[in-house]
Amino acid sequence: MSTKNIQLVVLDMAGTSILDEHEVEHCFKKAALKNGLLSSDDRILALQGYAKLYVFQTLWTEQLGEGDPMVEQKAQTSYQDFTQILEEHYLKSEVKPTEGCLELFHYLHQQGIYIALTTGFYRKVANIILDKIGWGKNLNQNYMNIQNKAGIHLSVCPDEVHGIGRPAPNMIELAMSRFGITDKSRVINVGDTPVDLAFGKNAGVRLALGVCNGTHSREQLEAYPNDGLLNNIADLIPIIEKVNHEKI
Repeated sequence: MSTKNIQLVVLDMAGTSILDEHEVEHCFKKAALKNGLLSSDDRILALQGYAKLYVFQTLWTEQLGEGDPMVEQKAQTSYQDFTQILEEHYLKSEVKPTEGCLELFHYLHQQGIYIALTTGFYRKVANIILDKIGWGKNLNQNYMNIQNKAGIHLSVCPDEVHGIGRPAPNMIELAMSRFGITDKSRVINVGDTPVDLAFGKNAGVRLALGVCNGTHSREQLEAYPNDGLLNNIADLIPIIEKVNHEKI
């Protein structure tokens, strides 16, 4: 038996645990076009998973040039339009778990492994999503509930770490601190974007894994450093079994 059993699984939201059929990109594209931002669909996809204001700042810098005095104003205006479009989308739309998600949640609860969701979304949108899918109803003021018998134990947004989004490791580090976990080899991170993979790698967790049924395909993710790619997040179950029952 391994003495380094997994204690915490950190999952991205949209595209990893929450079904996303490119809705976020479509909302982003609407806000971009409204403000005259001309980035391609491929470029917008490549930046999925980052904090959204940062994405607008990056894309406006690419369009206007480094140091242009209008970058910040245009980024802020575009971001405000995006937040309105995104909130309306999630308030009106059904929110569903991804394939394999509930199976994984059931297994993790049986094993006593904590579930933390991280995201590039700001807190208001994360709460809309969590409330609609039923995972947020028992969370306290720290967006935490270790008594949950279903759903999640913790939600972390960039809001809770001074606005610092991926790929910086801050959200994972906060999740670990909330559960009193100090050993990174007991933590696994899973996401569906290149920045999710970099997020896990930068945090130094046991495994930084990608899931291929979200916003990015296997072919798109395999170009980035990773510790494995999953067809859906239920494929994590045998990986945890291996880690927890072999001397590794």
